[in-house]
Amino acid sequence: MNTQRAATAPSRAASPLATGAVRSGPDHGLRPPAGGNGPAVAALVLGVTGLLTSVVFIGGLLGVLGLVLGIVALGAGRRTGVGRGKAVAGLVTSCIAIVLSVLMAVFLVWYANSTQQCYQPDGFRQYTQCVHEQLTGE
Repeated sequence: MNTQRAATAPSRAASPLATGAVRSGPDHGLRPPAGGNGPAVAALVLGVTGLLTSVVFIGGLLGVLGLVLGIVALGAGRRTGVGRGKAVAGLVTSCIAIVLSVLMAVFLVWYANSTQQCYQPDGFRQYTQCVHEQLTGE
């Protein structure tokens, strides 16, 4: 008697560990696999670096890059739910860096215009005295 059995695999649902979830915490609850939002991290780093360098105008350029990456990261964060906080922080720090760079540029233009007569001093003491006179109106 020739009986052939069809080889069929038992039907099982995929276990959570097979889908990439990992165990976490003492109760070993499952959490989704860790994924990053690279543009969000880059936006945050550029925003903070832009804040630190906004005095020398490089911060404005870094802030613009951080702003663009922050907007991209927000879009990715809406789709994946990952990195939204970093994206917002990157946007905020980038905007502040841009504003500080613009304010610094305005201040330097104002200062240069106010002290234009003091650019040919004979010494540093004469220069500081001229600047003081120009700024205080004495």
